[in-house]
Formats: sequence, structure tokens, C-alpha cells
Amino acid sequence: MSYLIRVKCYSPVSEMHQVAGALLRARRLKNVLGSKFPTSRALAQLSSENAASHNYVIVGAGSAGCVLASRLTEDPLSTVLLLEAGPKDTLLGSKRLMWKIHMPAALTYNLCNENYNWYYHTVPQKHMDNRVMYWPRGRVWGGSSSLNAMVYIRGHAEDYNRWSREGAVGWDYEHCLPYFKKAQTHELGPDQYRGGNGPLHVSRGKTNHPLHRAFLEAAQQAGYPFTDDMNGYQQEGFGWMDMTIHKGQRWSTASAYLRPAISRPNLSVTEKTIVTKILFQGTKAIGVEYVENGQRKKAFASKEVILSGGAINSPQLLMLSGIGNADDLKKLGIPVVCHLPGVGQNLQDHLEVYVQQRCTKPITLYNAQKPINMMKIGLEWLWKFTGEGATAHLESGGFIRSQAGVPHPDIQFHFLPSQVIDHGRAASTTEAFQVHVGPMRSTSIGWLKLKTTNPNDHPIIEPNYMSTERDIWEFRQCVKLSREIFAQKAFEKFCGPEIQPGNHVQSDKEIDAFIRQKADSAYHPSCTCKMGQLADSSAVVDPQTKVIGVENLRVVDASIMPSVVSGNLNAPTIMIAEKAADIIKGLPPLHERNVPVYRPKTLETQR
Repeated sequence: MSYLIRVKCYSPVSEMHQVAGALLRARRLKNVLGSKFPTSRALAQLSSENAASHNYVIVGAGSAGCVLASRLTEDPLSTVLLLEAGPKDTLLGSKRLMWKIHMPAALTYNLCNENYNWYYHTVPQKHMDNRVMYWPRGRVWGGSSSLNAMVYIRGHAEDYNRWSREGAVGWDYEHCLPYFKKAQTHELGPDQYRGGNGPLHVSRGKTNHPLHRAFLEAAQQAGYPFTDDMNGYQQEGFGWMDMTIHKGQRWSTASAYLRPAISRPNLSVTEKTIVTKILFQGTKAIGVEYVENGQRKKAFASKEVILSGGAINSPQLLMLSGIGNADDLKKLGIPVVCHLPGVGQNLQDHLEVYVQQRCTKPITLYNAQKPINMMKIGLEWLWKFTGEGATAHLESGGFIRSQAGVPHPDIQFHFLPSQVIDHGRAASTTEAFQVHVGPMRSTSIGWLKLKTTNPNDHPIIEPNYMSTERDIWEFRQCVKLSREIFAQKAFEKFCGPEIQPGNHVQSDKEIDAFIRQKADSAYHPSCTCKMGQLADSSAVVDPQTKVIGVENLRVVDASIMPSVVSGNLNAPTIMIAEKAADIIKGLPPLHERNVPVYRPKTLETQR
């Protein structure tokens, strides 16, 4: 078994890093020692100082942090400390021993596991029957890319052109597409839209399940186009999903970026480390304070501190450190470093609902979820990384426009040949299939604020779901259009009674009540450290990802999106980090001009 054998191979890149590491240490020693030989006490002090000083300190080894750590340490003279609150994503160096993370079909285990998950909850949502909504977020190497459903969706080209109009100049589609490609190796090979040499492996589903085929056929019978690449020329339509799965394993940013870089002498990575605040000299960030193994420590950054904790943790740490709305900070007794009222504001997310249908044939994943079959599936995956455990089963989906006049898709579908109940926390009860469906550009905007000054206390999260009439109308459309697809001829031999919403739910009033009771987060919080221009009082970072009003501090993660994109967020977050890495290194931005993008022949019809 090859994974048990460790072979030492010559690598020019590795050799370069080793030599550079030795030179770096020698240069530091020379600078401090000068011409005098120090006492043992001075040497001990030197060792302590060196251990705590780096060029860059990155907070969060998630979807963005792993990318930055890898890219910034490509320069062997740049030293990076990467701090992660959660544990490693391997046990004794083995992915198999951490199968709950790396087996794609096991994804719901860690969505409900506080060991690898921040386990956030919102405040009661007044427009959703006062429900408290569950928000899982990754707290492990790889962050949410180690917990998510592995769906690789970039969003629509117009999302990025909108960012540019909203103040994120230089983040239009022509400047973002090259970084999607730089990150990616697609199993179908490179083209004008896909990458072929990046660390992030992207694949298509292999099951060819009859219910996936029926879903795609039914969508076309309903009048929607088939698209062979919803991340390419044409997002609009239905087709096969791209997934961050490689050789039957979850391909998180820890696998794609961090592990290949971890042996570099200029990269240090921690686990189970809680960063409590950013350290400042005046308005200049000089490092961070953190707690590791119960001990309070400091790490200093000679160049920059970079926050990559995500849309909840990054604004929380800014506020704990004195950057945010001055009035709110003063109420908690936090000294104000910079009044930046946009911190924690502009919170955006995707809501979705499950439309579920009983299946008349025993072909769903219901039997696969019985204990004896789960054991067989698990053993096959542990032995060969193949079988039903090697996919997340969300292999088909689509994007459509909710009505005539909408310029590009604003509703997304994920199809699953199974039934999910309560985020996977309850077992499936019958042979069934479902579509996850929801609006992509909600007009409901929320916020988050500190509850206390304790970094371990979760912030107050108010997404303000379903607070506009537009959102209510769009969700009605989601239900009606999903039912229309399931009513097509392709599903005739599979469709039994509707489970959810149920045939008794027909009127707009009844559909609205169903949405209030059953819609849940799609786990896409974003936009809480919005990127924009200096003149925009709600902006937190500028288009160079630098925090406005202070020095040597950046935020690089999904929180800096000016507005949420039309799709899942993991691929865009990785793109943001790839592009930010070039900005930090002072490299000219990549740019691809005149890339063709599909536009409907007419906007006078919905499809």
C-alpha cells in the first residue's frame, strides 16, 4: 500500500526553501548578535523573539487563509504564521482516520459536530415565526471547505461587474476569471473558462444516477436550456455540477494548498489557537494576541496582519480590537482604534428550502443510509476511496431567472436523490428525493455585533431574513417553479406524493407560511467587511483589501464581498485569496479581456 511508504525525493523547490530558510536564520542571527557573542540568557531571549516574529500573521486556516499561506511562502524569504482556532483535519497524518471530513458522503457528520464547527445560531427571526437559525461554520484546517457540500460554483460574471460598480474597482469579471483559473485543475481539462494547472482539483459526479438524469430531462421539458458548464460561458440552465472532490476525497483548501506547503521552513501553522485581539502601535497593526494551550501569547508581524476568519470571525476580531462603530465599542468599554461603522454591517446570506417528493422506486439513497449498508460503503471508501462514499451526491443543479426582465439567474437549484431533515441531524424516513432551491440575490440585509468582550462568546447574528416583499415573492416562485419541474414527464415513473410542502399547501398565503417554517440558511454568510471606496462610509476594506483607516492590516475572505454572488461561496472565496496574494506580493493583476458570456436572447420571457 503506497500510502504507507515514505520515499524521499529530490525537489529543486524544496531545496531552495531549505537553503533560503538557513540563510534567513543566519541573517536574523547576524542582525541581532553583531560582533559580540551573547550570553545564554540573550540567546534564549533571541530564540523567543524569533519564534514570535514573522513577516505575515494570518488569522484563520480556512478557505482563504490556506491559499494565502501557500502563495505568500512561495517566496522563501517571506515568513508566515498561520493561526487556526480548530484542530488539524488529519489524525496521525491520516485522512482515513478523519473520514468524517474527507469522505464526501459523510459531510453531514461535521455540519453538526462542535469539534470542527463554530456552531453559530442567529437571534430569533421575526419574519420567520421567530425561529432561531443554525449556522455551521468550519473551525478546522480548511475551514468551511472541510465541512461544505463540495459544490464548486463561481457565480455569474455580472456579480463581479456589479462589485466593480459598487466600489471594488479591479474586481470585475475580466480581472477575477484569471484567478478562478489559476486556482483550478478541472478534470475535463483547461479551456477559456477552466484552469488546468492549479492546486484545487475539480471534478464531475460519477454516479450517473437515474434521478439526476430525470431531473435534467425534466428541466428541459419545462423549457429550460441544458448548460454543459455553469461555471463557463453559460450559467443559466441545468446541468452537471462541478465539485471539489479528487480521487474520491474531499479536496479542501487544506488538501489543495496547505499540506503541499507545510514543510516549507518559512511557514508555521498552529491548531486550537484562539486569537483574542490585534495588537496596534497607534493605528499600525504590529501583531496579534492569542491563547494556545491555556497560555496567552503574542505574535508579531513585520509586514502585515491578515484576517481570514470568515464573515463572522473577521468582523468580530476587528471589533474586539477597537475597529468598528465607535459608539458600540465604547458601550462595551473597548478602546477605539478606528471608527469604522461598516464593520459587521451589510450581512448577506442565501436562504433555501427543500421541496421533497416521495419516490415510487427503491433507487434513492434511503437504503444506503441503513447501518449495514453504511458500513459497507464506509469500508469500500476506506479501502479504495471509491463507491457511494466518494461523492456528496449533489451532482446536478441549475440556475434560472425568477421572472421576465431579470437579466441573469437569481434562483439556484441543487438536486439530491435523497431526503434531508434538519440539516442532516435526523435520519431520512422514506424513499424520497428533493431539490434545494432559493433566491440568489436577497434584498434582506442583516448585521452582527459583539455580545460581550469575551472572544469565546459568539456575536449577535441578525440576518434579518425575509424582511422584504421581494424576498417573499421570490420564494413563492421557488416553490412553484420546483413543482413545475417535478410535474414533467421525465419524473412520471418516479414521483409519488409530495412530502414537502405537501399537496395541502397551494395558496400564496400557505406557501408563505411554509417558507417561514421550513426555509434555512444555505451556509453562505458574507459581506460583513465590505470592500469599497474610501468615500463609502459603509466600506471596511479598500480594493487592495487593506482595512481603511489603519496600517498593515488586511481582511481576505468572504466578508469583503461588496454583495453576495449568485451561487455558492467557496470558489469565489478561494479566488479572492488568490487575487489578494498577488496584490500583497506587488504583482501586476491578471486580466483576460473580452471573455464571452451568455445573455438571453430576450428578457421578455422568464425562460
